[in-house]
Amino acid sequence: MWARALAGVFPGFFLSAGLVGAVSWLWPGPWQATLVPGLIAVFPIWMCVIGASFFFRDGKRAWAWLSIAALVAMGFLWLLQSMRLVE
Repeated sequence: MWARALAGVFPGFFLSAGLVGAVSWLWPGPWQATLVPGLIAVFPIWMCVIGASFFFRDGKRAWAWLSIAALVAMGFLWLLQSMRLVE
């Protein structure tokens, strides 16, 4: 149980931050306009990810899937920035 909870806390935070960051950067208009709503949205999304981490069969699977998802989300942000699609 603790392994699943910690998987939701650590990689889950990066997953939720990456998802909110992608939405903020891809939203029409300047990304600065989405900064405060994005900061407010990170916490409820993070709590949903923590709750969803308990649907995994064991902690090892939760860590694996959430870590992969967080890496993909952060990699997508890096890709957007390296392609100069956002500034």
